[in-house]
Amino acid sequence: MHDYLRALGFSGIRNKKEYAVLQNTVIHLPTSESVAEGAGSFAFAERRRDFLPNAGLAIRGEIDEDGSFTRDYDFPYFNGSVRSFTADVDLEKNAEREEYSGISEIPELGVSVIFHLNRLSDYMNSLTGSRTISKASVNLSALSTKGKVILPVMEDAGDRVERSMETREHNRIINAARNGDPSAYEFLALEDLDKYTAISQRLRNEDILSIVESSFMPYGIETDLYSVIGRIISCREEVNSFSGEKVCLMGVDINGIPVDLCINRKDLEGEPAPGRRFKGSIWLQGTLDF
Repeated sequence: MHDYLRALGFSGIRNKKEYAVLQNTVIHLPTSESVAEGAGSFAFAERRRDFLPNAGLAIRGEIDEDGSFTRDYDFPYFNGSVRSFTADVDLEKNAEREEYSGISEIPELGVSVIFHLNRLSDYMNSLTGSRTISKASVNLSALSTKGKVILPVMEDAGDRVERSMETREHNRIINAARNGDPSAYEFLALEDLDKYTAISQRLRNEDILSIVESSFMPYGIETDLYSVIGRIISCREEVNSFSGEKVCLMGVDINGIPVDLCINRKDLEGEPAPGRRFKGSIWLQGTLDF
């Protein structure tokens, strides 16, 4: 069973027999199905069933010439509804099965972000030749099995405006450095040194969570797992139509990147509300529009 099933409200599934009931529900009563061209007489297919708004279980496999569906693997999904960014996306195939990850470089984070690609069959016919999709609109989403709500960093409207201006200038300098500007390299090196000095001084009297407002860091050995801190933009509770468990759906701003997040209410410590922050580990997913 997939570790992140509980994020969607399936924490009560205890064994493979109970899991098989859920799988059969998706296979025989899917909310949606998409099919892509395959090799020979087989076609790649993906059947999905929503048990929450835009969230549920997807089963990928093949449909033969007789119309029979054969399961390959499945995974829980949550499709984001907000565009996170627009950028070139490289698609990397899993060595063992027909599964892809998206990789995109985001100037706001200063790193490459890797996410599990949902709705794969929607893109299968576009994966011939180059596996780079130019100028794709990426909707990021995340599933979490452990998180907590923490208080926001104290700030006023002027602080937010100043930080927004600093972020834009920082991104401009990063782009200049990528284009080979030596003065940009020097500026970034000095900026990092100044930040390190300032943070070291503040840590003598302050907690780290009062200094770091938002963060986006790789977590564990899986490439699409991250440890994050982000500002909660919106939140609401929904009930899983299959299990009856409550889950929390949140819109979270992580370093200026909007991400839709789903977590089982029993795995979330604290009371979420707009303006507060979410801190936890996530499995990052994404869908593309191009």
